[in-house]
Amino acid sequence: MPKSNGVIIAVVIVSFLTILARATISGAKTEMAHDLHINDVEFGVVFGAFALGYAVFMLPCGLLADRWGPRKSLALSVFFWALFTLMTGVVSAVSILVTIRFLFGLAEAGVYPQATRALLNWVRPQALGLALGLLNLGSRLGAAFGLALTPLMISEVGWRQSFVWLGVVGTAWSAVWFFWFRDRPPLEAEDKSEPIPTTNRMPRNFWKSFVKSRNVYLILYQYFASQFTFFICLSWLLPYLRSRYHIPPQEAGVLASLPLCAGVLSMWIGGTSVDYLYRTSSIRNSRTLPSMIGFGLAATVMLVAPYIQTAPLFIVCFAVVTFGVDLTISSSWTVCCDVGGDFAGTLSAAMNTFGALGSLASSLLFPASIARYGTIKPYFILASLLNVVAILCWRLIDPNVRILAHDTNTSNSSNPVEQLNPALHS
Repeated sequence: MPKSNGVIIAVVIVSFLTILARATISGAKTEMAHDLHINDVEFGVVFGAFALGYAVFMLPCGLLADRWGPRKSLALSVFFWALFTLMTGVVSAVSILVTIRFLFGLAEAGVYPQATRALLNWVRPQALGLALGLLNLGSRLGAAFGLALTPLMISEVGWRQSFVWLGVVGTAWSAVWFFWFRDRPPLEAEDKSEPIPTTNRMPRNFWKSFVKSRNVYLILYQYFASQFTFFICLSWLLPYLRSRYHIPPQEAGVLASLPLCAGVLSMWIGGTSVDYLYRTSSIRNSRTLPSMIGFGLAATVMLVAPYIQTAPLFIVCFAVVTFGVDLTISSSWTVCCDVGGDFAGTLSAAMNTFGALGSLASSLLFPASIARYGTIKPYFILASLLNVVAILCWRLIDPNVRILAHDTNTSNSSNPVEQLNPALHS
């Protein structure tokens, strides 16, 4: 098996574990709230503390991915999120839990930008869309697994022991990655006299070009909308099903996992579509068409979902919404490689920072909507409007234009990332 395939498998596994660790707290929310005497408003702060930490440290982690390379930076990120996951299992008060979840967010912030940088270094451009789709597909599998089986796992070993075991597994993965992975594939024998640098120095004009790039702002906003809509799956969906429809914990866990299964299918379709359109149409179409279709689908169904009166039909609607926003994910991460070039880790980290801010806003506004209006309708209407604006963003994004002016690529027949790693094009 080519090592590039091994790299893809490794990052899919860590994506699975990372989101499994993140989603487990949603499945354990009721038991943790009972044992630690936490009300819903306080638990909203717990969810938000993670999202805040995730947002704060995202950009520094992206810079580390571009500067140190994904081997060191990703190993450290996984080690520390594993440590704080383990510590979640021994908390004794809500103030400690909020602190640990904030630190957990800090540690986990680097995983996706650093894994993206690893794939950019190792995967050929014509297969990059699917590889990035698979990376995020792992996250949906982890969340689905976590929501469906966490109630069963808690009933068997308790919520504390569940977090401890997740921490142990994460630590093992970080050790394997550090000793096995290399930042870039080796060059062919005839090219060995021209070694590829494993780190990149930030040009002096990078940040000036960054803040002046229209692409950057469009990419950041659309991902805010995407994660604002999606984050309910990892925070309030399972508790909402239990309280709104009065169904048993294990049944609620299975239902809450179904939108994430729709996300798994969507990630595969989205990644495959990006690569197919890249080969048969143009870079721009390969990035924009899946995203515009996905946001359009989500925006439409979001207006219907809050009027559903039964749990199964509500989940069907929310699964369609999740399918829609997840159809945009492969395009989002691939366009960061197009526009970011050698600094794709930095741009993808900035994008994921805005996604985390969307998650934070979502975790706070969902319970606030219920508390103030007695319904989730205002939240869903707002999410639908955000998705409509995201469609307009994708209409304007141009993946042929990099952040740095001298990296501009005006051809519609090739991807700017093709020039980044000669070891992949020999």
